[in-house]
Amino acid sequence: MAGKLTTGNITGIEKLHIVGGAEDRTAITNGNAAKNKPLVVCFGELLIDFVPTVGGVSLAEAPAFKKAPGGAPANVAVGVSRLGGSSAFVGKVGDDEFGYMLADILKQNNVDNSGMRFDRTARTALAFVTLKADGEREFMFFRHPSADMRLHESELNTNLIKQANIFHYGSISLIEEPCKSAHLAAMNIAKKSGSMLSYDPNLRLPLWPSPEAARKGIMSIWDQSDIIKVCEDEITFLTGGDDPYDDNVVMKKLFHPNLKLLVVTEGSEGCRYYTKAFKGRVPGIKVKPVDTTGAGDAFVSGLLNSLASDSKLFQDEKRLRDALLFANVCGALTVTERGAIPSLPTKTAVLDALNKHSASKK
Repeated sequence: MAGKLTTGNITGIEKLHIVGGAEDRTAITNGNAAKNKPLVVCFGELLIDFVPTVGGVSLAEAPAFKKAPGGAPANVAVGVSRLGGSSAFVGKVGDDEFGYMLADILKQNNVDNSGMRFDRTARTALAFVTLKADGEREFMFFRHPSADMRLHESELNTNLIKQANIFHYGSISLIEEPCKSAHLAAMNIAKKSGSMLSYDPNLRLPLWPSPEAARKGIMSIWDQSDIIKVCEDEITFLTGGDDPYDDNVVMKKLFHPNLKLLVVTEGSEGCRYYTKAFKGRVPGIKVKPVDTTGAGDAFVSGLLNSLASDSKLFQDEKRLRDALLFANVCGALTVTERGAIPSLPTKTAVLDALNKHSASKK
């Protein structure tokens, strides 16, 4: 039966008003974000990824697909929780089996999902993700429209957003109304409440009407963010083809006066960082990649988990470099297994890998 969900060991049960259908529906969610820990609230899309059971094939060649929870902001929320932090997710899914499955997965991973809403007229988004021979991905999306695009400002859990020490988001939620207005309103609520704003554009060109619309949309909120993470390809795209490895390009075109930290991820090579006071590079650790899905999200979760408990990291280069090495390891460990959420590491796993990395350098 669609929408069936067992109560089991759910705590903090509350009723949600479901918008978009002839009837209201009661959804069971957990509003149990740890009160004594800094809270990271992630806003945006939560969907189902269908990934081929074998690597190095096209969608047409895939013998079968395995379903997995996806969506960058949701991945980050689970990543923070997996590392021992406190996190919440705000977004919309369909009033369907997949939507309730995703809500339950967040609950099982100790993510506060009381900011989730369920739409009766649009389905949970689906994405088919092909893994090429080198572990890189290609996407095909089914969003015509999907429920995540239909989140209204009136449906925001404002009390949850106001609790955020860090409010994290991407750019996919800026593509269509009404979600775009809800996104902007949520950012405003968080900012007024003293939250740090964290932005990972997570460029997915096929979802935008045109490259120009993508560039304009992504940059429209650029100067409001305190923390921005981008990859090399996104720098090239956003700057109109400039060299992503040129510090002058990054500082002149992407760094803005309100920015506390800009991070450029370079996959297995590690990352670069830029603040008002200093800049540098932190090498990655070498692993054998199986699936790069979620690596950037794992990196972000590692960084935000550190920043949530030490908001002065920006002012101390040594502590910032340590936090970025920790985030690099989070990303590296994630690519050694298939799927994003299943492969997000625990704090113990990251610390073990860091110890092995340190020992190998001696």
